Amino acid sequence: MPTGKPAGVRCAQLTSDNACAIFGRPERPEVCVRLRPNPTMCGNSRGHALGYLADLEQLTRAAKECIDDFRSW
Repeated sequence: MPTGKPAGVRCAQLTSDNACAIFGRPERPEVCVRLRPNPTMCGNSRGHALGYLADLEQLTRAAKECIDDFRSW
């Protein structure tokens, strides 16, 4: 996804079992390389972890929209 992954869109690099197809390769996006799972993020279930990631996406989407609005002034 050369221009980034929009919030709410499944990553094109995820395999059918949700593994990263480019893990450890140089073309893996920096945001993925820097993401460090922790107990707060992962919780006790897959559902919790996916919800946490969805929340992060929404927060970054809102921040990007705010920046884009500011730039258009």
